[in-house]
Amino acid sequence: MQDATAQMALLQFMQAGRPKVAVPSTVHCDHLILAKEGATKDLQNSLETNKEVFDFLSSVSNKYGIGFWKPGAGIIHQVILENYAFPGGMMIGTDSHTVNAGGLGMIAIGVGGADAVDVMAGFPWELKFPKLIGVKLTGKMNGWTSAKDVILKVAGILTVKGGTGYILEYFGEGANTISCTGKGTICNMGAEIGATTSLFGYDDKMYNYLIATERKEVADLANQIKEHLIGDSEVYLEPDKYFDQIIEINLSELEPHINGPFTPDLATPISKIKEVVEQNGWPEKIEVGLIGSCTNSSYEDISRSASIAKQAVDKKLKVKSEFTITPGSEMIRYTIERDGFIDIFEKIGGVVLANACGPCIGQWARHGADKKEKNTIITSFNRNFAKRNDGNPNTHGFVASPEIVTAMTIAGTLKFNPLTDKLINEDGIEVKLEPPVGEELPIKGFDVKDPGYQAPAEDGSNIQIIVDPNSNRLQLLESFPEWDGKDFVGLRLLIKVKGKCTTDHISMAGPWLRFRGHLDNISNNTLTGAINYFNDTANLVKNTITGEYGEVPAVQRFYKQQGIGTIVVGDENYGEGSSREHAAMQPRHLGVKAILVKSFARIHETNLKKQGMLALTFADKNDYDKIQEDDIIDIIGLNEFAPEKPLTIILHHADGTNETIYANHSYNWQQIEWFKAGAALNIIKKQFANK
Repeated sequence: MQDATAQMALLQFMQAGRPKVAVPSTVHCDHLILAKEGATKDLQNSLETNKEVFDFLSSVSNKYGIGFWKPGAGIIHQVILENYAFPGGMMIGTDSHTVNAGGLGMIAIGVGGADAVDVMAGFPWELKFPKLIGVKLTGKMNGWTSAKDVILKVAGILTVKGGTGYILEYFGEGANTISCTGKGTICNMGAEIGATTSLFGYDDKMYNYLIATERKEVADLANQIKEHLIGDSEVYLEPDKYFDQIIEINLSELEPHINGPFTPDLATPISKIKEVVEQNGWPEKIEVGLIGSCTNSSYEDISRSASIAKQAVDKKLKVKSEFTITPGSEMIRYTIERDGFIDIFEKIGGVVLANACGPCIGQWARHGADKKEKNTIITSFNRNFAKRNDGNPNTHGFVASPEIVTAMTIAGTLKFNPLTDKLINEDGIEVKLEPPVGEELPIKGFDVKDPGYQAPAEDGSNIQIIVDPNSNRLQLLESFPEWDGKDFVGLRLLIKVKGKCTTDHISMAGPWLRFRGHLDNISNNTLTGAINYFNDTANLVKNTITGEYGEVPAVQRFYKQQGIGTIVVGDENYGEGSSREHAAMQPRHLGVKAILVKSFARIHETNLKKQGMLALTFADKNDYDKIQEDDIIDIIGLNEFAPEKPLTIILHHADGTNETIYANHSYNWQQIEWFKAGAALNIIKKQFANK
């Protein structure tokens, strides 16, 4: 669990009644560190600003047998890869990029906090059985191409929802040529296409990584059963028989890609980027280049990028854009400092940020962002939704490999193609950047002085967890009320969302992260990023009782105070992006009864179910167009709520006419019990109370 989601997950676990977690569990403090001046100052400021939250997470971890990784220890997914992931294992994590561990042959799946609570409490965890997409990799990468380009290409093929309900397996001789951390990069961004998870079969690259991270015993055990850690030979000989879909990529021919802006699936080969930039009128000048993040902060990533930075120094090239570097863990930071890479980056003006998520999740105090000027940044991150990195809706965020980001930062223009173009150095001479070089693993081995780990107490029964009732950062939870046994009638439309609605739109990150442990306070950002279908404006909806327009949370709080239930209507792939369950808990807390959409992203749909919400989809997607701003809406048939049985929805229009439409759902019998109980957690509490 990372610190932003762990707060709510552990607040829920505290209600479960267990003295200790039932499975090995960890907390990683990586989301709450604000990037502003540089690693040392930013970490210190974070420790002071977030002391209450860090102390809470530390003490809860200590009490319930949870390993605790302190602020500055690193980004959760890099730390997991270095310490916990292993071939053939299965893991869940309260972050959508948990799938990163697939690079080490692990089934790793991102979930909401309520799912984590179930598992930590010793209950079974369920998942709709996924289909399979096989990605056959042939050839071998060369030159400027990197593992990042594989997933950027796949994202362009499948789109942000094409992986929903699927596991992606990468196989073929090309797969065996990719480093373990490169495999992790590919699996990491499987979250951006909605995949349940992604993984590679066990190979020598994984063995080498396990040895390098001092896990020889695990490596040797994996070697003893390696035939069981890869698919059967007949599967790879005739993949069409075993996979629901096949994608084939020749790594020898794969170009570097740049994806974006505003969505990670808009893929452009580097050879076409100049043309596409001009066609779309995107800002050409690159203001900032940022490398690192959980997706690309391995030793290999940093060493290859440093080779480009060194060329800039040697060839007297003046860097045209700002440049930041985020190490993935303290072990990576310590090792790259020892090997001279940080010094190289600083020579070209690079600023090393703390070992944390930082700008990737919007924890970036970017100067000038409040001016909302149209601009371009390029990153080696995973997501680039509007406002994602700096809160500015006009920032055009592009995603590429760390090597390409470094080269583009040196050039300062989005039209630059390092494979073919030359630059003018300080002496007025044309020079060309050579392809990057680097090492998969450090020749001298990894090194670290203090990894930042705190082991839990053997017996935490006497540890007291105190939450100040006047705190604006933490709030003990109250149980959501049980269903009253009646149909939902007289619902008002809170908002009909137009277009993309990610969990960032529903519950923004950035400065709001400080309220992740306080449900009522963070609910003041609910759906403030979603676009209202009726006025093409964010955070402005009609109060159908007063007739006035107001901010979404304020209007919803009015309805709640009046005892009026509401419904949210959405578009395709509603709730894509982060695993944050706040996007489900906040509407629930404020009194929203149901979410009705064309389609859901997997994790968000489950999160809604866990919190006792109705998560419904239009039986006919065209019925989305029938929803009017002043509608009064009834949901009929809840007393006969059953798997695969549609619910009836009656739309009472303002002109006195009525329309009947139907809504599908994916609830099984157990999930229907969650709804009736008011939340899955309510069932857990009852079961432990009866023991």
